[in-house]
Amino acid sequence: MSSKANGAVAERYSAALFELAEQKSQLDAVAADLKTLKGMIASSDDLRRLLKSPVLGRADQSKAVAALGQAAAFHDLVKNFLGLLAKNRRLFAVDAIIDAFLDRLAAKRGEVTAFVASAAPLNETQVGAIATALKTAIGSTITLNTTVDPSLLGGLVVKVGSRMVDGSLKTKLQHLKLAMKGVG
Repeated sequence: MSSKANGAVAERYSAALFELAEQKSQLDAVAADLKTLKGMIASSDDLRRLLKSPVLGRADQSKAVAALGQAAAFHDLVKNFLGLLAKNRRLFAVDAIIDAFLDRLAAKRGEVTAFVASAAPLNETQVGAIATALKTAIGSTITLNTTVDPSLLGGLVVKVGSRMVDGSLKTKLQHLKLAMKGVG
């Protein structure tokens, strides 16, 4: 399915789950379970294959997500939601649905998500300093998503919304290379 259609599915299902969780005052519990599920998906090739497989039938996918929800002790709302996704053959979009749900929750709370890529893992002090600097610059509560990208060689790449600041050594070396060639 195309990413545009995938995005439409994600928005529709995340909106429904968000509304239901909000009505039942379970936004935090559902968000925590969805974050756990996202981590499980990221760390398990088998789970990713299960969610994306067009070969497995509804019944098999339903049984698998029911067992997963039980083993992970997910909230009933999340277990039922995963069952609905399996029944409707929408498990392929669960990653996008989780992202859309968490984005919706962050927007409701006035939070902004910043994506920070660094050449080496950041320690707690560095993450805190980056979050504080971004909060000062943007004026909103910041949620940091950090990733490690060794190809950066050093420095950081920070993305907040449509803005990006590239302070990586890789980019600086590319600019230097172009300057030495006389291009640009």
